[in-house]
Amino acid sequence: MSEDVLSQGEIDALLSAISSGEMDAEELKEQDEPERKIRDYDFKRALRFSKDQIRGLTRIHENFARLLTSFFASQLRSYVNISLASVDQVPYEEFIRSMPQRTVLNIFSVEPLEGRLLYEVNPSLAYAMLDRILGGRGSGLNKIENLTEIESRIMTRSFEKAFETLEEAWSSMVDIDMVLEEFEINPQFIQMVSPNETVVIVSLNATIGETSGMMNICIPHMVLEPIISKLSVHYWMQNESSKSNPEDYEHLSKNLVKVDVEATAVLGESTISVEELMHLANDDVIMLNQKIDDPLTLHVNDEPKFYVQPGQRKKSLAVQILDEIRGEDDE
Repeated sequence: MSEDVLSQGEIDALLSAISSGEMDAEELKEQDEPERKIRDYDFKRALRFSKDQIRGLTRIHENFARLLTSFFASQLRSYVNISLASVDQVPYEEFIRSMPQRTVLNIFSVEPLEGRLLYEVNPSLAYAMLDRILGGRGSGLNKIENLTEIESRIMTRSFEKAFETLEEAWSSMVDIDMVLEEFEINPQFIQMVSPNETVVIVSLNATIGETSGMMNICIPHMVLEPIISKLSVHYWMQNESSKSNPEDYEHLSKNLVKVDVEATAVLGESTISVEELMHLANDDVIMLNQKIDDPLTLHVNDEPKFYVQPGQRKKSLAVQILDEIRGEDDE
């Protein structure tokens, strides 16, 4: 490491300036010391997931939001729009304190993974769903403290079916079997992990009819720990490349060759009235729209695919393919 060396004349001039007060020695000392960069670290908010792994979770739950939108739209017969708002990692205690005092909470086990995850739904959204299921217009109310046993049961069944879409979204990483274990309305009664345990919070913006609100999924670190390596972009790239494996393509092609299809050669078509059909008799002739010199059309599973000419092979009727019929979508 090279350093600038002062000459004797420069040293004498520097000492003279300090003695006369033209230069402050403390100021000179501060200039010589390198600036230290200090960053605060909160041990209560320990980050246990990398940005790459959070991006992997974001990708999975964006797909989950689309699947959930389709599910609720078909079940409720109403306008439904669910989109991913954010994916964050926070201490479990912070998440519990951020929730309302009364809300709709569903706790699921995720076999074969350890631990449980929490699905929280805004009460107004939950009642909008309930109202639509019972034949109403989907009005969002908030009478969470007065839930009847029937209303609770209908809600839990709806959420159980809805979370089958999460199983589908996670299937790219791991096959899980989600079972609803508890239904609760008070967050303080739920203690899934220790208060300082890091959890991933997946927040969804949801609109059902004219009612809007938030849905949150709380996933503890212990649930994701066995599959944490599958959350990286590297895993996704490997997974995508494996899908284009030539051996898989060859295997698929061999299986497609064995599929049976129905082929039909159409000799011609004609249109007659119901009255003419009712008065048909022996030796009546029906005129077809097919000229004798024109090729016939061969349909494969009711789709026109080839132009053919009729003939005979050995003692069986047969057709010879003349040309392929190409549509707009064919390459």
